[in-house]
Amino acid sequence: MSAAIRVHQVTKRFGAVSALAGVDLNVAEGEFFGLLGPNGAGKTTLISALAGLVRVDSGKIEVMGCDVVADYRNARRQLGVVPQELVFDPFFSVRETLKIQSGYFGIRDNDDWIDEILANLDLSTKANANMRTLSGGMKRRVLVAQALVHRPPVIVLDEPTAGVDVELRQTLWQFIRRLNRDGHTIVLTTHYLEEAESLCSRIAMLQAGRVVALDSTANLLARFSSHALRLRLAPGWSLPPAFAEHATEHDGVWSLSFQRFEEVAPILAQLSAAGCCLEDLEIGKPDLEEVFIRVMQGERDRMR
Repeated sequence: MSAAIRVHQVTKRFGAVSALAGVDLNVAEGEFFGLLGPNGAGKTTLISALAGLVRVDSGKIEVMGCDVVADYRNARRQLGVVPQELVFDPFFSVRETLKIQSGYFGIRDNDDWIDEILANLDLSTKANANMRTLSGGMKRRVLVAQALVHRPPVIVLDEPTAGVDVELRQTLWQFIRRLNRDGHTIVLTTHYLEEAESLCSRIAMLQAGRVVALDSTANLLARFSSHALRLRLAPGWSLPPAFAEHATEHDGVWSLSFQRFEEVAPILAQLSAAGCCLEDLEIGKPDLEEVFIRVMQGERDRMR
């Protein structure tokens, strides 16, 4: 499968700060790809370089085979970016904003597509409202609409659901999933790791401008995470030392890691034999948050 995005040995410094330090990654056409990392990891710098808003110091970036520097005009046509910041022109209505955005790409008479975008983002009733009258969540919907108005094959979503309500998240993800099924390539950055886990087929994690993990979501969960047996003991009881040294405790709940469900029965039998009285018990599945914390902590330990 050909690559929608190619990033080869990309570096970028801002003074003494190395924002990107030799980033290498490819995103396949039609992929739903996650780009994760803590604040300052280089995600937004990489997205800005993709969009041609930042000129990298070295390396090469292509979007649908178009070099973002040498063939900027065609590269930009292939890309729709939803930025983190709420940037808008306060002098136009929602519909006018989208028609102006269409004009930047030389597109005329696309009212049917604009209407479809407005309907899918639940903006139809706000089509003639001035941008400055909209709530923050509504403004963010318009940013998504602007990124889609020229029907780009590659869509980059930089924290698209930050600070928005649950209803918008559901509406947005239904529409984005549909676009992905129709063949659009989606790149998502988000601090809501449950979104990345449920949506993205493959994930790259950045730390200090470097890719520190890159694999399918399923493989990352299998490699870096494990199931957890969570136990709340009855008042006055404590976990036996043999278990406590391999467990973690938070708000009175002990967490014991295990890999296979066959391990659960022997653990419970040993706790019973030790006289433990359990008040509550649950089995937790591996999640991306645990993977993220372990990868980032491992990188911090390595850099010390």
